Amino acid sequence: MYGIALDLGTSGFRAQLIDLETKETLKTVITMGHPLPGGNVMDHLDFAITTGEDVAHAVIVETVRRMFQRFDADLSKVGRLAVCGNPIQLSLFQNIEIRDLAYAGENKQKLLGVQNVKRDARVFLASEIFGEKDLPNCEITVPPAIKHEIGADALAMMLETDFLTQPEISLVTDYGTNAEMALKVGDKIITASAAAGPAIEGQGISSGMLASPGAICDVKPEGEYWRIIVLDREMEKQNAYLINPVTGEIKESYGYEAAGITGTGAISAFALALKSGLIEKSPKLPNGKLILGPGIEITEKDVEEAGKAIGAIRAAQMTLIIESGIKYEDLEYAYMSGASGAYVDAEDARRLGAAPGYAKKIVQFGNTSLALARELVLEKSRLDDVIKIAKKITADHLMMATSEIFNNFYLCELSYWTQGMPLEMYDQMLELYGLPPLPKTLEHVSIEKRVSKDIEQVGSGGLSILKEIGIILEVPVEKCIACKKCIKECPEDALEIVEIDGQRVAKYDSQKCLGTSCRRCVSICPENAIDITKLKITAK
Repeated sequence: MYGIALDLGTSGFRAQLIDLETKETLKTVITMGHPLPGGNVMDHLDFAITTGEDVAHAVIVETVRRMFQRFDADLSKVGRLAVCGNPIQLSLFQNIEIRDLAYAGENKQKLLGVQNVKRDARVFLASEIFGEKDLPNCEITVPPAIKHEIGADALAMMLETDFLTQPEISLVTDYGTNAEMALKVGDKIITASAAAGPAIEGQGISSGMLASPGAICDVKPEGEYWRIIVLDREMEKQNAYLINPVTGEIKESYGYEAAGITGTGAISAFALALKSGLIEKSPKLPNGKLILGPGIEITEKDVEEAGKAIGAIRAAQMTLIIESGIKYEDLEYAYMSGASGAYVDAEDARRLGAAPGYAKKIVQFGNTSLALARELVLEKSRLDDVIKIAKKITADHLMMATSEIFNNFYLCELSYWTQGMPLEMYDQMLELYGLPPLPKTLEHVSIEKRVSKDIEQVGSGGLSILKEIGIILEVPVEKCIACKKCIKECPEDALEIVEIDGQRVAKYDSQKCLGTSCRRCVSICPENAIDITKLKITAK
């Protein structure tokens, strides 16, 4: 019999096929993006509410189905499937209430009748989600949320590190598009999340990509040249070449080619550019770009986008410290999890502010969400343990959207990253806001890396990447005059207008569409012909 561990991440999905008898991983399948339109969890939530939860649910389930087909296994022999992710992803997967996650006000929730929605652990038949055909002999396990804002992925980052048992003041962060974090002070745990955006995982930047084979994950200096380091088929780090980042001259090649750059690679490049003086004032670059390989460049716009992500995380972490009533220097441990937490050079992250430079010890982990799902697949009784631990965690949740402290910190971060504001002025602004100055980055700290890669074992069948998910959303556009302005306006080439049985239809590649953060096609249309609330799923 087989089991499947599934992580529904905000920037992509990961699944592993496991032999339940030998407990060995047989194969790993990942997507190169999220199937729903948009670049962050709020975009996905907006799409589900605007277009319909049933449509969002269908897109996610169809994506998962296509991932499972990549296992090339008899799915009738799958007995257990465990699914981990944040509350929005898990709710959309199960097709349950999400409006309480979209509206924070008590009066609004009361008006909608969605107060006190429970997201407890569930074990149910896969046929409820996939029908009778795909996984006929399988049951699905979904771990509990602690509160409706604090989902299974946040629980996983606490469980899979030693955060919960750490007696000293500790901060754990799952680095991703929606960066979850928790601060432990004694027996009290305060949680939060920062909408960092897709740049932290390599998306939303010109040559960006998720952590996968060919992705630049690190750069190291060698004189005026940079050593470019990429991930191979086994997700191990390998040297690709030595390159001059200003001229693009390649001095040496080592047999590995770069296909793009991850968020961790971008962090490493920015840290090195600042240290070497190539960036004197953010976001300005020599000749407007850094060249990391043939056709792979970092632009000044990329610096801004990545800076916004790093700034959101740093602002949220400092806000947690201030709101908890402790001082920066009280922080002993900083735990880093997720793909970015695993691959990033922690020293570079400290220098940029992506990791707290004031923590005395840093410990790096991999994908804790997938790790928890795997445990639930291999040991059914593990769910009882997880439920007990979740009930014991008395967590307070800090909403960054309503925090004036976060807002003030983030305004300073935006000024620093996008306008080149010097750090001296940053501190002056903090003084005006009545906040302590930026914490000093400690010179000597302990850095411990407990994993070599995001997913430790991809299995004997290797890693399969679903680059093109291939799910199309379509809507009739009766008023369309075929001016094609919408097609030209789409920045991702996600849209086409076709005729079906004499009727014009707009077709969107769901994976490519930027969703809420864009909608240029809707605003540019002179006839208001596109109604995105009527999008329906179809096959590509």
